[in-house]
Amino acid sequence: MPNRQKSTRIRLIQAALELFASKGITETTTKAVAERAQVNEVTLFRHFGNKQGLLLAVLEETEALARSDEPAYREAARERGSLAEAFEEMAEFRLQSLERVPELVRSLIGEAGQSPEETRQALGRRLTEGNRYVANYFASVLERVDCANTLPLETLASLFNTVLLGYFLVESTSEGHQLWRGREEAIASIVQLFLHGAIASRSRHDLERTSKPSALTTVSELPSTLVHTLLQRARKRSRNDYAWMYVLFAAGLSPEEIASLTRSHLIREPHQCVLQVNLKRPRQVPLDRGILGKRYGSNANNPLTQWLKSRKDSETALFLNEAGQPLSAVELRHKWQVLTSELLAPDGYPPRIEQARQTWCLDMLAKGIDLEDLSILSGLTLEQLQPYLRRAREKAAIERASRLGRSEI
Repeated sequence: MPNRQKSTRIRLIQAALELFASKGITETTTKAVAERAQVNEVTLFRHFGNKQGLLLAVLEETEALARSDEPAYREAARERGSLAEAFEEMAEFRLQSLERVPELVRSLIGEAGQSPEETRQALGRRLTEGNRYVANYFASVLERVDCANTLPLETLASLFNTVLLGYFLVESTSEGHQLWRGREEAIASIVQLFLHGAIASRSRHDLERTSKPSALTTVSELPSTLVHTLLQRARKRSRNDYAWMYVLFAAGLSPEEIASLTRSHLIREPHQCVLQVNLKRPRQVPLDRGILGKRYGSNANNPLTQWLKSRKDSETALFLNEAGQPLSAVELRHKWQVLTSELLAPDGYPPRIEQARQTWCLDMLAKGIDLEDLSILSGLTLEQLQPYLRRAREKAAIERASRLGRSEI
């Protein structure tokens, strides 16, 4: 894009942001935005089509600003000493993001009932992205301090962001309240609420030994069409991404387990490829060449072996980031976010990386593996696998019912 055209677009977005914030979205006209940006209104239409397109561009711009904070809070997750400090750091980051465009936030929420569906969907995507960033941060923090969440990370992140948004709206629209004495006290109270209600301060060994299926243990696999779409997206992006995405669905490993793998952990034999997993529960897991009805290479030539053959570096890690350094679990989760952008799982939410393992477990059961063998390969206990067994039976019952229906036609 030529520099002049780019600067015109930026001026229009900035002008729209200022007017949306000061006058409200409904009262702002395209003519006023064009005049503020010192361009002809026809130029605005050429760039954005109409006011709706302009608003969507403003939302995308504010989302890009929020994403610029991600490296900083990923680093904070590694550096903060206590769990409370790490959560307080995230709360501060999220509030700072809102404070960049406070009037726009209030206008979007205040006029939501008058907004067209496309705007509400764009706002929903913005909120979902924010939730996913926070969920990844929580995953990194909990892994480091050896604690576990009693709610799914996406749910925890959604509640956390909702509470912070509520605090922000109250604090920025009212005065004289006696709810808290200041921002520091409000953040501390919010963090304590989550630490005492949604985080279990027990060792991972104790959690695995005592965990039992509950209403929170929900198995939600990804459909085969979506899985193959993800693999193709990863393939187009890079051999590295294609390789770790393949391992996700071919071996059912967690992001942390994948990040811990080195080249020596790949055991290649004439009849099989096996990964040695040493994190949490040491075990060996064969790479499944057939993923949900589609074959991905052979033992000697598959996405993982192709990636290794293409490498010219001396790093021992099996997967690398863009800087050529060992890929961390947090970076892998971020890559998953990028590759799953704008996709939805059957539950109506963006695909979660944990669903890859769930999908693999159910695929293994569908292929006939028994529960004890699956426990050995997955590192999950028999109790933890009970929800998978139930879901596998549900899928089998649906398939039998479908066959009966087809036979009657």
